[in-house]
Amino acid sequence: MPDVRFGVLGPVAAWCGEDPVEVGSGKCLRVLGVLLLHANQRVDREQIIEGAWDDGPPKSAVNLIQKYVGEVRRSLELDNGSLRTEGTGYLLRVAPDQLDSTQFASRLARARETRSDGDLTAARQHLAEAMTLWRGPAFSGLDTPAATTERLRLEEYRLGALEDLAELDLLRGEHALAVPELSRLADEHPYRERARELLMLALYRTGRQGDALAVFHDIRRLLAEELGADPGHGLQRVHAQILRADPALDVAAATGEPRPIAQLPADIPDFTGRAGTLHELLDLLAERRVVVVAGAPGTGKSALAVRALRQAGDAFPDGQLYLDLAGTSAVPRDPAMMLAELLRALGVTDAVMPPGLHERAALYRSRLADRRMLVLLDDVAGAQQVRPLLPPSGGCAVVVTSRHRLADLAGAEHVELDVLPARDARDLLARIAGAERVEREPEPADAIVRLCGRLPLAIRITGARLASRRAWTLQVLRERLEDESRRLRELRVGDLDVRANFDLSLRLLPGEAVRAFRLLGLLGAETLPAWVIGPLLGHPAGDDVLDTLVDAYLVRLVTTDRAGQPRYRLHDLLRAYASEGAQDRYPAEERRAAVERVLSAWLALAEQARDLCYPSLFRPTPGRAPRWTPDHTVVDPIAWFDAERGTLLRAIELAAEWELDELAWELAVAAVPYYDHRSLYQDWNRSHQIALATARAAGNAHGEAALLQGLGQVHIYLDEMAEARDDLHRCAQLYRGIGDQRGEGLALASLGTVHRVRGELDAALTVDKEALAHVVAAGHRQAEAQIRTAIGIIGFEQGAGDAGSWIEDGLRIACRLGDRHRQAVILRTLSRYHQGIGDTPAALRDLTEALTIFNEINDERCGAYTDQRLGAIYAEAGDRSRADSALRRAAHVFRLNGDRSNEAACRQQLGELESELGDAAAARHHLSLAVGLWRAVGLPERAEEVQAALDAVRD
Repeated sequence: MPDVRFGVLGPVAAWCGEDPVEVGSGKCLRVLGVLLLHANQRVDREQIIEGAWDDGPPKSAVNLIQKYVGEVRRSLELDNGSLRTEGTGYLLRVAPDQLDSTQFASRLARARETRSDGDLTAARQHLAEAMTLWRGPAFSGLDTPAATTERLRLEEYRLGALEDLAELDLLRGEHALAVPELSRLADEHPYRERARELLMLALYRTGRQGDALAVFHDIRRLLAEELGADPGHGLQRVHAQILRADPALDVAAATGEPRPIAQLPADIPDFTGRAGTLHELLDLLAERRVVVVAGAPGTGKSALAVRALRQAGDAFPDGQLYLDLAGTSAVPRDPAMMLAELLRALGVTDAVMPPGLHERAALYRSRLADRRMLVLLDDVAGAQQVRPLLPPSGGCAVVVTSRHRLADLAGAEHVELDVLPARDARDLLARIAGAERVEREPEPADAIVRLCGRLPLAIRITGARLASRRAWTLQVLRERLEDESRRLRELRVGDLDVRANFDLSLRLLPGEAVRAFRLLGLLGAETLPAWVIGPLLGHPAGDDVLDTLVDAYLVRLVTTDRAGQPRYRLHDLLRAYASEGAQDRYPAEERRAAVERVLSAWLALAEQARDLCYPSLFRPTPGRAPRWTPDHTVVDPIAWFDAERGTLLRAIELAAEWELDELAWELAVAAVPYYDHRSLYQDWNRSHQIALATARAAGNAHGEAALLQGLGQVHIYLDEMAEARDDLHRCAQLYRGIGDQRGEGLALASLGTVHRVRGELDAALTVDKEALAHVVAAGHRQAEAQIRTAIGIIGFEQGAGDAGSWIEDGLRIACRLGDRHRQAVILRTLSRYHQGIGDTPAALRDLTEALTIFNEINDERCGAYTDQRLGAIYAEAGDRSRADSALRRAAHVFRLNGDRSNEAACRQQLGELESELGDAAAARHHLSLAVGLWRAVGLPERAEEVQAALDAVRD
């Protein structure tokens, strides 16, 4: 590339050496602007088209873009390595010294470095040189959303640099020089509190005390009228110092020895709970340690720190220092400025104040070297901000409070605060609102504490509201808090405001983390795996975003689930706050798209887990919901389903809330093998009913049919045959209406099962043969094998001579398909036929072969069913040892899988077997377990039957 430089700090421009280059038409400049906005990155052609035309692009836009890019390349004499075509996009390579915005950032960094080294003159020179690069608003003339975002970002850096320039003038004693620039900055950007604070200081030091106070009154009025807010800590501090003519503001003040000081804020008289944490903190202070008290917003970090430091005060006779580091403000306080404040408290005046950060830190440590003092550094943004403020080890102890984990603060001990235990939370409410009121309404009191999430700040606010409204009952406040849409509005009294407190935690987070946090609020109260961040944001996201939220205590790591996934959740109030923020800031289409991506990811994983359980009977549907492939793979499907059981139900509810009918029914259907495996009939029914209402409302016949198929199977399991028949009949009608022979065949096959269980064998045979015709026509060989087996069993029960051949036909089909699971299931069915015709050895061979297959494919549950049948046949054949072994294996698996009905049947068989063997103690053990299990599953008549056998057992 020739000696080309680019400019974006103003209108997009280019220079060759010192000479400006005419790039071409205005469209060419816009094209160059888009390429520079994404310098050294591939820019898709659609992005360039968006930047080139304000209104709709012409039909020839693609050809025109190629032309404009060619003109840019020719006018700047760029070779293919500098500006190259990549697929349907382009990439412009730009070195750091070729782009003015990169040079600006570099000079800002050099200014910070030289300032930290104490060279204020060099730091000012670097800043001044950086400001000369600006020619107007960045990317002027380019109005894409990405350009607007970058323009705002660069403007924020520009304003910060101007404030830094003025602050350097104040540090160098050139107060009059700083006044005009700060006045202009305050007029043009009236809400920038740092500019106002510096202006007040500059005016005061030039003898204009009245003007300095007027600046404060002006910003206080503006904030109150426009935002309903008060000036920040820095402005209020300078205002108070001016009112009392604090010598610390006077650069000509004489140096004096510090007197013992006590800067700690007042203790909270109704401080409640935290006894163990307080004791731990006092022990660390006694060891003269640096302690970080960290936790989520509103957990009472500062209150605990003040309580501990006041109790430890007698061991530190030289006093206490206190600093609010404003870590949650838009601009955290500069360590050099705060060191000056600490040194002034220790008797050092501005006249002898060292100019540089390192010199001030060294003097600060020298002043504290022989003292025994407590230091509270409140609201710290990060370790870098606090390191220069730490006293030397030895006589002093330090408590740092922060909403962030300060893992990189070497040598510090960490105390993490969570919400209050339930008892302490209730006690705090009683101390503020009144113990008699809480005792009079215990249930509403507990509900208020729960709705506050046991967060100390929220409880303090509700207690204060109750204390100021003596006519209210606790039930009144409970009802107001139960409305989640207004809960955060209720949690505000005076200057205590939960929402405002949460706002502070978001100020300094990266935009990506803030967006992820807000969108997480849409997903509900369930614990969530880490991979949801990617689909929420719409692009693969690393661990950084989630780590940022965890370190800021906005998201909590709860546990690691059975599948090995760390799981996270938001505190209930933070979730309400996040959801509210998402609704306020993102349009419904964007929120819907984020939820849809997450649900699609859950569906992809659920189907992956389902297919690992056993081959699916459900095929992909035409026009199915768009998919998102998560950055996660299922290894153990049952462990995965166990971990996601609650979130899958919530996912189906979310799909219903957003009217995503395809995702709702597909999620419900994908979980069927798991519900079947765990006998989770309540979850199965609930998930399908939620999805069914959504599918019907959307007129989704395919989804309705699939859900009715699943509900019919649940009714069969629960022996609700009338309901099963109705659902399956409707299911078959729907499939017939949409011309789905495969679906209709499966529905009819299940309907045949209903008829067979009801003893309606002729009807069952008719329906099954109709089902067979449909699945054969649809080419569904697996279902054909299953239905042929069912027809064989019906024929066997009717005494048909060809029953065995039907079952064997089904077995041959399964073998040809290589479907080992179905092969084993049919072998188990064939054993019934062989046993029924008196061929017990053949029945045992069938079951032994089936069990071998189930063990090889790791299907424990089907293996347990097979062991259960083996046990019954061995017992009938008099082989009690093998019967006992098989039944014990089956009972163990059923217990692990929560299948209490089948475990009860095994225990009953084992008890009867042990009774026949003469082991009364073992018989009583198994029969007692069987009685309890039959009662637990709601079959008292079976329990009474086993109880009678138990009573008959004799020692």
